[in-house]
Amino acid sequence: MSSSGTPHSSQAEPIDTMGSVVIATRESRLALWQAEHVKALLEQRFGLRVSLLGMTTQGDQILDRALSKVGGKGLFVKELETALHEKRADLAVHSLKDVPMDLPAGFSLAAVMEREDPRDAFVSPRYANLQSLPHGACVGTSSLRRVVMLRALRPDLRIEPLRGNLDTRLRKLDEGQYDAIVLAAAGLKRLGLASRIRAVFETEAMLPAAGQGALGLEIRDDDAALAAVLRHLVHTPTWLAVHAERAVSRSLGGSCSMPLAAYGRWVGGELELSAALGHPGDPAAPLLRVRLQRPIGDAHAAQALGQEAAQALIEQGGRPYLQAAAGTA
Repeated sequence: MSSSGTPHSSQAEPIDTMGSVVIATRESRLALWQAEHVKALLEQRFGLRVSLLGMTTQGDQILDRALSKVGGKGLFVKELETALHEKRADLAVHSLKDVPMDLPAGFSLAAVMEREDPRDAFVSPRYANLQSLPHGACVGTSSLRRVVMLRALRPDLRIEPLRGNLDTRLRKLDEGQYDAIVLAAAGLKRLGLASRIRAVFETEAMLPAAGQGALGLEIRDDDAALAAVLRHLVHTPTWLAVHAERAVSRSLGGSCSMPLAAYGRWVGGELELSAALGHPGDPAAPLLRVRLQRPIGDAHAAQALGQEAAQALIEQGGRPYLQAAAGTA
């Protein structure tokens, strides 16, 4: 990492001294695609020997309860971190939106790769978009963030929980359990399922989760050799944007019980950071929003921007929202 707090991304020569690298991954089709994508990059660009260690996490096993009730998104990464700690694996590949804002001691986020489409996707076999759904239609989502934003757009809809991996969610939709579901566009596109997307929500209407669409690479923080390799996979614009986004959530104590969104995009050489906070238990409470734009040159400045956005949400009246979220955790 450079002194500015931003890793440098560049081409690298093949590395002969590291030997093999084991990637810990969940065994869902999307997680395996992501791990295979990183494996191919490490093999092709650095000449490394790479293998996968497939694992089933608690988050994959507990499908009958909301994540906010059973431990949050960290349930998708704990087993992978155990494999890293026990040196059965060297690297874990995550959807960054599933990674807790503060990693346990001994681990670090070594790289964030170039972001895929960060938007949410409207998926339905019968309806073209959210506006075309009939009054009282059933929409499935597992995300409190999506729930509050859908309610802001269409308060008449019936929004029901939807758990499981991407294929399971699509199957439940096709079986007629829902009129439509909302998924991350990135996952559908990575698996060649873009044709299932009937419409995408522009970010002004449905602000993404922090880190949505980006892959994060986690390692043991004492593995300097692997860190030096992964530095070359960093996409700096994405790295800075997600640092700002994750700082919003970290500053507010974000969790699965908090309907919080944060998204950074580059506009004219500056980072525009948008954030939104909903009330977890009061559908009538307004959705709080903030948008800031600053020139950002390193991760420290990106984090400061995120902290500024979080403070602005509190000043808009967000403290009772945070207290309500803490009460439901």
